Amino acid sequence: MIIRLSQIVMSACLCLAVSASFAQKAPREGDPKLTEYWDPPVRVITPGKTAADAPSDAIVLFDGKDASKWKSAKDGSPVKWKIEGDALVVESGTGNIKTKEGFGDCQLHIEWRTPAVVKGESQGRGNSGIFLMGRYELQVLDSYNNRTYSNGQAASIYKQTPPQVNASRGPGEWQTYDILFTAPTFQEDGTVRTPARITVFHNGVLVQNNTTIWGSTQYVGTPNYEKHSDKEPIELQDHGNPTAFRNIWVRPL
Repeated sequence: MIIRLSQIVMSACLCLAVSASFAQKAPREGDPKLTEYWDPPVRVITPGKTAADAPSDAIVLFDGKDASKWKSAKDGSPVKWKIEGDALVVESGTGNIKTKEGFGDCQLHIEWRTPAVVKGESQGRGNSGIFLMGRYELQVLDSYNNRTYSNGQAASIYKQTPPQVNASRGPGEWQTYDILFTAPTFQEDGTVRTPARITVFHNGVLVQNNTTIWGSTQYVGTPNYEKHSDKEPIELQDHGNPTAFRNIWVRPL
């Protein structure tokens, strides 16, 4: 039996119409307590004093003092990046770093700064990256008056989806990403059940709105999914530029 797409669409529209009609005619009389529930109560946390401060249920990954919750992504050795002031700064040639703990669905706050002295152009200016689950890259780059390919500029899902707008501050200024990440899920045979999704605010501006991630980040070729654990480390990239990070915290969801 052949089912045409038009038939499916018409059936879906009919179901929506019936639901809408029922909602409009639903009774509005009686006991209002019938639509209330009290248990379980909503868990109480203490929010930060500002939007940048970690709430009480967050895991602080870098507080400006030590990088003990990170390790070399290459061999698991202690981090060789520098701590300057309250910032963790890429030490060129030492390699990527990753969290010792794995994360899946999460809210991530991270602040970053590209060098004040501009060197290079396009992908050569303040380049780094934030890899959710060690695979899905949110680009870090000096994109202030710096033209590059759109799906490779700051706040892009690298080589996949450009940001809706360029909300970059100038070189040497601190910038903020607030990220809501939904991890992918897989069938037993390794095929994708649901793809990863990401929402990003760059300096308070929505730039990725529940964006579908097409697969693991690839520099050459198309992205693809490979089955992995429900929780994997967050990774920061050494791309050869002294990009700095601070105030990093995450809330597992």
